[in-house]
Amino acid sequence: MSKTMKLDINPSRRALIAGAAATVAAARAAFPSGAFAAGAGPETSKARIGFIALTDSSPVIVAKERGLFTKYGMPDVEVLKQASWGATRDNLVLGSGGGGIDGAHILSPMPLQFTAGVQTGARPLPMYTLARLNTNGQAISVGNDLKGVKVGLDASGAKAKFAQLKAAGNIAKVAMTFRGGTHDLWVRYWLAAAGINPDTDISTIVIPPPQMVANMKAGTQDAFCVGEPWGAQLVNQKAGYTACLTSEIWMNHPEKAFGMRADWVDRFPRAALALTTAILEAQMWCDKLSNRAAMCGIASVRQYVNAPVGDMVPRMQGEVDYGDGRQAKGSPHFMKFWADNASFPFKSHDLWFATEDMRWGVLPGGTNAKALVDKVNRADIWRAAAKTLGQTGPASDSRGVERFFDGKVFDPANPAAYLASQPIKKMA
Repeated sequence: MSKTMKLDINPSRRALIAGAAATVAAARAAFPSGAFAAGAGPETSKARIGFIALTDSSPVIVAKERGLFTKYGMPDVEVLKQASWGATRDNLVLGSGGGGIDGAHILSPMPLQFTAGVQTGARPLPMYTLARLNTNGQAISVGNDLKGVKVGLDASGAKAKFAQLKAAGNIAKVAMTFRGGTHDLWVRYWLAAAGINPDTDISTIVIPPPQMVANMKAGTQDAFCVGEPWGAQLVNQKAGYTACLTSEIWMNHPEKAFGMRADWVDRFPRAALALTTAILEAQMWCDKLSNRAAMCGIASVRQYVNAPVGDMVPRMQGEVDYGDGRQAKGSPHFMKFWADNASFPFKSHDLWFATEDMRWGVLPGGTNAKALVDKVNRADIWRAAAKTLGQTGPASDSRGVERFFDGKVFDPANPAAYLASQPIKKMA
């Protein structure tokens, strides 16, 4: 990319954001931060929330199963399994009025993409991020054949092997779950840090999370990145091993979010507060290590994650069998739902997601990332929900400078410098 590239938006997207600014500002000014204390209940008792079969959907599942939505005046919340992230997108576009969903357990970059009109057929679907659901808890997995070249957090051992496959006309396939989503970004960062260009040296393919292990066993992919429990299941079935945990790439990285259609939130602000409050309370419960086995028991059943509890519990408690001889007990690399502000939707994190999506050509290079984040991120709703629970959040909407395993630094005050420091990227 050019060193003088500006993080700006093109005229049509600028008009979109500017045109909605007054409406958004008015809605936020009127947001009922003390709604429950004042005795004002939700405007509706109904909402349809989607989720994908992943352990990090547990706060939404627990809020349903432990009656927390009902506790906050939303007894008719439906929690609906989605077949893939693409299906989640399609059902959000439909909305509940069209037989779809109002919100979802979602990959954090998706509300940004959809609001910008990316991945939605160029027709924007304004969304809000109301909370982060978790940090950490994802893995990059590889086939057993890569043990010989010692592919781990350092992926450089795979470079020559992938080059040989490409020369033979059998390019390596690396699976992720949604273009420009978290798993796509983690695996691209990991590959690029080792000098492997994810756009030219390998082929990235989209596979729904629950199908990752079966596809690896069938030999249709060489590596994949997905959330738990599928990385652990691959190891337990001895069909591959964990090269690295994504928190080894970026400790305490943001992952999933609780996202809602903006029109639903604007129409039902107290209901949005109620949903968020229920999910935050569920996150606090899920975050206790003493509750992790029970959490996995609730989420593991067929209607939810549909995976053996034995594939779920150990990594949730900091016990990691990488599958190549490495074992970790008491590891700090476990999923967090509340500790260390895991639930708070830092705007600086959304800015990183937008910046990475520009890096790889998912968002246009001229996107005004800050304006997009300010439109989508509803940290104000999170703070209102936390206040209802007697909790406080961080003083700032930014977590500040972030550091990655390869020495790269992301300063939210200067995303362009971060992009310039990356030698491998799609943008010109």
